[in-house]
Amino acid sequence: MSVVLDIIRTYRAPREVLRRRLSGGAREDRALATLMAGCVLLFVAQWPRLSREAYLDETIGFDARLAGALFGWIFVMPLVFYVVAWVVHLVLRVTGSASTGYQSRMALFWAILASSPLWLLTGLMAGFVGPSHVTSLTGILALGSFFVFWLGGVAEIASYRSEGRV
Repeated sequence: MSVVLDIIRTYRAPREVLRRRLSGGAREDRALATLMAGCVLLFVAQWPRLSREAYLDETIGFDARLAGALFGWIFVMPLVFYVVAWVVHLVLRVTGSASTGYQSRMALFWAILASSPLWLLTGLMAGFVGPSHVTSLTGILALGSFFVFWLGGVAEIASYRSEGRV
């Protein structure tokens, strides 16, 4: 199934999409590709805001700001997301879930990728409108969608204990 269509479907039925994506078995290459695609899109979402900040404050150039965002989103944040997924997996195991580490990673990584269109919109708002209530509202909407997708995914994989799904 197309990733773009799955992202669109996630806004309607996040647990169903994750369930279908997990049905193919554990594939770490797919998990890493999902995470890196999400991180690249979140990095791209920073460009308009960074450009605006560089224009308004010339003490730090756009290229330096872009390099910092690149390092953060492409090198640091994937490691952070792996640690967060590991901690969630440990919590699920302690609570008796039969979910796997791969499933925990995919729940988080898919939430990142699926919420990326709203993060791109937030970046555009921050770049073109600047700090405003509308930009803040867009950011809250993006963050909310991420948590809805992630918590829905965690609920889906946590339910594997009671229903015997793997």
